[in-house]
Amino acid sequence: MKLRIASGLAVAALAITLAGCSGAATTGSEAPAGDVYGAPQETAAPTEDSNEQPAASNAALTTADSDLGEIVVDGEGMTVYLFDSDTQGSGTSTCEGQCATNWPAVTTDSDEPVVEGVTGEVGTITGVDGSTQVTLNGWPLYYYAGDAAAGDTTGQGVGGVWWVLTPAGEKIGG
Repeated sequence: MKLRIASGLAVAALAITLAGCSGAATTGSEAPAGDVYGAPQETAAPTEDSNEQPAASNAALTTADSDLGEIVVDGEGMTVYLFDSDTQGSGTSTCEGQCATNWPAVTTDSDEPVVEGVTGEVGTITGVDGSTQVTLNGWPLYYYAGDAAAGDTTGQGVGGVWWVLTPAGEKIGG
């Protein structure tokens, strides 16, 4: 009985400690709970495929209607985001480590990604893992691990630094 109580107290203490380390930043938006890297508080158990990005169709980027207006998505309808901590036009991504786990880069096998309906300037950079990362108006693009299906925009406003984009490549919000 003493072992169960001690184990329970240890788990509770660990949970409190981890909660205090999350560095959560809120801006009053309706962003999901989590830290600036966007780790959703309620996540499904990881699978072998959890680090894989959504499969791409012919178009690397296209558009979709959402509650936020017309936004940029990939060829499978998954929402793409920009990260305010990146510097527009710098040619580099600053999202590494846990950030890159929660916000995988939008990648392509082409130096000239195919687009449909996107009017902003589309390009590529070498991502932090060496892959070819897609950019829009000089912003490196990312997926959000918390988006479960095409059209989800749960990453919008996370930590006050993650934003969906208009077809012209301008961030929505923030």
